[in-house]
Amino acid sequence: MDFNQLSKAPLFNGLSAEETETILKSVPNRIKIFQAGSLISQSGEQINSLIIVIRGVVKGEMVDYTGRVIKIEDIPAPGALASAFIFGSRNRFPVNVLAVTDGELLMIEKSDFLKLLMLNHIILVNFLNMISNRSQFLSEKIKFLNFKTIKSKLAHYILEKSGNDKSSVIMELTQSDLADFFGVARPSLARALGNLAEEGFLEVKGKNIKIIDKKGLADFSID
Repeated sequence: MDFNQLSKAPLFNGLSAEETETILKSVPNRIKIFQAGSLISQSGEQINSLIIVIRGVVKGEMVDYTGRVIKIEDIPAPGALASAFIFGSRNRFPVNVLAVTDGELLMIEKSDFLKLLMLNHIILVNFLNMISNRSQFLSEKIKFLNFKTIKSKLAHYILEKSGNDKSSVIMELTQSDLADFFGVARPSLARALGNLAEEGFLEVKGKNIKIIDKKGLADFSID
């Protein structure tokens, strides 16, 4: 196990590779190997362990009522799977998890992970931050899904990034990633962004977006 890589995981933030190794030796754990394209877990399956990707990349996907597959996000090493769903009355995977590449998972049974949280204050705080960040991410995704048009999603996203005092933003996500986040097709997103530029609301140069008509964008964002 690469403890230098594992110590970069959010759960072990602030701990050295040596400290991470010592902590993991205090509780039972196991390694699970996966291959690209394999199904790691299915939506609705009960979560009995803390699961961290220690090598490779997996992705979360859901299928809507029409049968359309919506990618939620990629989870590269050393990210955790469904950390906000380990505890609680409905501790089941909310989406399907599939392997993008070959890799390995670190798995700690829930009862053993609970002991770990009680033994180490740093890991406890890190875990609370992880589930808070996850809740905030899901809240943002729900908010964007509520907008009726792609233009309104884009307008709201750009205004959120610019805040009250900026007239330009740098798009941190690629168009493909942003389309996945919005739950739309990438060509449709690119077309909506081009339309906003053609209509004089924005100037787009690569990842740099200059806001020309902030009030007009605000009108789109309340669509």
